[in-house]
Parts: sequence; structure tokens; C-alpha cells
Amino acid sequence: MSGRISRGGSGFARQVQRCVFAMALLVPGVSLAEQIDVANYGVSFNASPFAVALAKGFFQQAGADITAVVSSPGGGTDVRMLLGGQLPYAESSLAGVMAAIKKGADLKIIAENADTAGEVNWVAMPGTSIKTLADLRGKRIGYTNPQSASQTFELLLLEKGGMTANDVKMIATGGYGPALTALEHDGIDVSPISEPSYTINQSKYITVFRGAEEFGSLCDGVAVTSGKMARERPEMIRAIIKARRMAVDFMYSNPEESAQIIAKAYNMDPKLTETILKHIVEHASVGKVQYFGRGEFDWPGMNAMAHGLKLAGLIDDDHVDWSKYVDESFLPDDLKTPK
Repeated sequence: MSGRISRGGSGFARQVQRCVFAMALLVPGVSLAEQIDVANYGVSFNASPFAVALAKGFFQQAGADITAVVSSPGGGTDVRMLLGGQLPYAESSLAGVMAAIKKGADLKIIAENADTAGEVNWVAMPGTSIKTLADLRGKRIGYTNPQSASQTFELLLLEKGGMTANDVKMIATGGYGPALTALEHDGIDVSPISEPSYTINQSKYITVFRGAEEFGSLCDGVAVTSGKMARERPEMIRAIIKARRMAVDFMYSNPEESAQIIAKAYNMDPKLTETILKHIVEHASVGKVQYFGRGEFDWPGMNAMAHGLKLAGLIDDDHVDWSKYVDESFLPDDLKTPK
């Protein structure tokens, strides 16, 4: 097995390369540097705080000797990597985490990292007849992977338009990149797209729906650990959460420098990266809820996503008793839910 684990990436091909090499974590006897797993790192901007945390040394300052971030394509892959190796921390979609817990995985949700769907938009090819949600009826809609956030978002979109999955053809494409390829080759009619791909390629497509406009606060990503790691490495987990919080604060107060860091990690043009980051900071928020969370739980957003998880069949009841799944003990005191 060959490949590498990178501090950054330039797209789906590098993402796959890193993910394949990261499967070495599942092979007994393989020892790698201290690392964490983050869905779509190097591909989607939801993961960009970790690039900043690495470059600024925030992990070391917080007491976590994290030297690399492993990327995975979402849809529960990140959770499987967490459980199969010795990783202390992963960032994943709430959908993937709850699906794994339903199957018996020993997991705890320890922080909320992305609090809106504002990074995700839906696009179609020029000449599309799709203008409103009602126009989706009978159409082919792509999503990344089963049990992913994109699948759940689309079920919520359909419900908002008075439809269910039975009224369209939903197609799993394997990732954001393959979804756009399918769109361009008439394999689907609508594709989800996230930053930075959206800003880079938006002139090629027609934007039909925007996440920040279609939804209120909605949990897009959570941090998770295994029960084993929670027992054995609690201080490491606390340090990782602290380092990411430091990175998010830095990104909001220093967008220009943050953009330079992210551009290097994602192999992007710095000016373009700055444009994208400022767009996320200014437009991906919903009301007072910012896109990049600092770890605290936005319970309305968690409950809204739970309804989507019920639509996806990942949970039986959207009135979730979060105390069964969430452990706030790793959060700094000021981020914990008031008693």
C-alpha cells in the first residue's frame, strides 16, 4: 500500500489518495504520527479550521501533538476510520454518526462544529427548467453518500417543497466532485456543491437553491470520539477541541491571513481563497448563528437536523434525547449548555 497523509489537498483525487493511505490505520502493526480524521479535509471548507490550527501551532499550544489531518469522503467513512484505528477524534456529519450509533457503535458526540447548511448550494446546468422546489418532482438529484449530510439536506428540501424521496430519483455519486461530473454528463439534473468548488465553478452552472436561504440553523457537522478514546485520552480530546476553537476565532478576526493558510493547504489561489472565506463568514451564517461553530451545541439546529435524520430513516423519532448521545464534558466550561 502506498500514498501519503497530507496537510492539505487539491481536490477529489488527492482526497482519495489520502484516504486510501489512511486505511493503513486499520492494519495491525502500522504506527503513524498523531492525527485526526476530518470529513472532506482539503476538499470542502467545513474542514478549513484544521488547516489553520495546524499552521498556527494551535494544537501544540492547546496540548495536543497533532501533526496531520486525515481526509475522508463523509457518509460515515470517517466514523469507520475512527472506530477501526486509534484516532482520538473525528469530524463527521450528524447523519453518519447517528447511523453508526444506531448500528451499535460506541460513539459520543463531543462538539458541534458547523451550525448551518450555508456552505452547500445546489446547481443545475444552463438551460435547466428547475426554478423552484416544486420543479424537482420527477428529477434526478445527486447526493454524496448514503447517511451523509447532503442526503439529509435534500430530504428536507423535498419536504419543504411538499415532496418525499419517492417523488424524485435520488442518486448517490460518491462525493461532491463525482456529483458535478454526473451533472455535466447528464447523469443527474441537480447536484449539491460546496466551497471552494462553488466559487471556482459557479459560472459553469445555474444556482437553483442555497443552503443559507432554504434552512435556518441546521447542524452540518459534529466532532465525535469513541467510548474507548473518551476513557483513555480525555485530555487529548479537550485539547483538540480547544485548538479548533482557537482556529475559528482566528479565522473570524484574521480572514486575510487565514485565507493564505487555507490556500496553501488546499492548493488554491490565495485571492480566490480569501473571497471564498469572506463569503462564508458573511453569507453562510443564519441570523446570529455563524457557520463555523466553536464547539458549543446549537440545540435548535441539532433538533432541525434530527427531523432530517428521521426522514432518512436513520433515527425513529425526531424528538431526540440528546443526553444519550452527547457528552459535553470535553468542552470548555463557557461552551457547555447552562444547567
